[in-house]
Amino acid sequence: MSLEDHWDDIYRRRGPEGVSWHQQDPSTSMRLIAEAVPGPEATMVDVGGGSSRLVDRLVAAGFGSVTVADVSATALAFAQERLGPVADRVAWVHTDVRAWRPEQGFDLWHDRAVFHFMVDAEDRRRYVETMRRAVAPGGAAIVATFALDGPERCSGLPVQRYGRDELAAVFADFMAPEAFEGETHITPAGVEQRFLYGVFRRPSGTPGD
Repeated sequence: MSLEDHWDDIYRRRGPEGVSWHQQDPSTSMRLIAEAVPGPEATMVDVGGGSSRLVDRLVAAGFGSVTVADVSATALAFAQERLGPVADRVAWVHTDVRAWRPEQGFDLWHDRAVFHFMVDAEDRRRYVETMRRAVAPGGAAIVATFALDGPERCSGLPVQRYGRDELAAVFADFMAPEAFEGETHITPAGVEQRFLYGVFRRPSGTPGD
């Protein structure tokens, strides 16, 4: 089964509100985004956004340039159906982040629960290269992964857990850490999962790729 088929199957079987990472209110992400960018004029991409309700909150907050990228067409379709006519205000990209070549630079890269699936060194390298191309000089990235005491697997796949130093080291060549924050996420099944959020900044003087 391909990666796309795997996630399409997960979404079809569990539904958009039954997947373990579902949040009815993505308040931590919204707060960190508000702290990381100057205002709703910022351009941003939610990597692995799928059917997340973050896009609803961003559009409601007045963000005018929002891109949602996900490997699962099923997940994107759920979000588009939920938003209705408002979906036309969002750019939807059906892609594998490891192979994506963004056509624009973004002020903010947001990823909650994708990067920790990059368990192979080559997958991590390709993810980092996509981020390097996507984040504009002076831009920020918010990456949330399972913490060191988080789950070892998710949705049938192994994950890589991170502490602050380990996560910062991944992006050290072009991003400087600004803040870290832990979160205990309660899944729809009532299971606790420990997450680590890292906020990173690309120095304004660095050239884009």
